[in-house]
Amino acid sequence: MPIARLTAVTWSLSAVAVGALLVGCSGSVSVGDSEPKLSSDKLATTVSEKLAATMNQPKPAITCPEDLAGKVGTTTRCTLTAKDGSTLGVSVKVTSVEGEQINFDIKADDTASPAPN
Repeated sequence: MPIARLTAVTWSLSAVAVGALLVGCSGSVSVGDSEPKLSSDKLATTVSEKLAATMNQPKPAITCPEDLAGKVGTTTRCTLTAKDGSTLGVSVKVTSVEGEQINFDIKADDTASPAPN
């Protein structure tokens, strides 16, 4: 029954993606720097919290490979990893910067990647 399990996991990750796309998840973080930048760890935490709140689900495991520069239009890709190891890409795009406040949109991919064997 591994196929059924993968289908259920893919469905649940797809549900997260569809919900994030339909709801239009966004975040905002205040940083104390003359050139605002959000650390990759803080970004991952914020994305996880926003997705959990949007979907009314527990916080997913999110990793972000780089800091997010506080410049409108800047993008980065994070990864949501399910308990079985399957993954879903998450795009983050800075929409505005107000002083030390970085505002951004979060968009999950439409489909998940299966866990490695």
